[in-house]
Amino acid sequence: MFYYLDGLIAELLPQMAVVDCGGVGYACRTTRTTLSQLQKGQRGRLYTHLNVGEDLFDLYGFASQSELASFRMLLGVTGVGPKAALAILSSTTPESLAMAIVTEDEKSLTAAPGIGKKIAKRIILELKDKLARESGGAIDFTAGASVAGTAAIPDKASEAAQALAVLGYSGAEISAALKGVDSSLPLEEIVRSALKKMVK
Repeated sequence: MFYYLDGLIAELLPQMAVVDCGGVGYACRTTRTTLSQLQKGQRGRLYTHLNVGEDLFDLYGFASQSELASFRMLLGVTGVGPKAALAILSSTTPESLAMAIVTEDEKSLTAAPGIGKKIAKRIILELKDKLARESGGAIDFTAGASVAGTAAIPDKASEAAQALAVLGYSGAEISAALKGVDSSLPLEEIVRSALKKMVK
């Protein structure tokens, strides 16, 4: 229903930002990460997710499309609701979340309040399975390998490609973004460099 809200940031509250659009204040539940990028009285844009149920009508807003994609991805995991998804994204970035899933790093997920080992394992298992089904070999995992003769580099490029796929990018987008990226960089830097190319 709503793709994004663009207007004056009227209020910043714990886990909520109020965006004034044409005199109407939209209350968006959000993460600490998004709140840190907003300033009261300044213009801001939030990409939104509307959660509608029998007794609820909640709007969620995020400063970036990758954070929104990560939120929706987490909601697709059995037993993960909006509160848990916000907790996870308040304690980590979408890039770090994607890498935690790819590298099966439970500790990164359990650092979020209320997220125990059981749910962390489920997130990793379900999202890795989803990634394997959706990628289906369509991603050129070596596209970012720019330094020849190093055995670890294709593996690192492959992990970066998987992390980007977890964030919802297509195989073609990932291959293009990884092309020419220096694969001797740390994994997180490779992912960041690829993401910068995608938003240009």
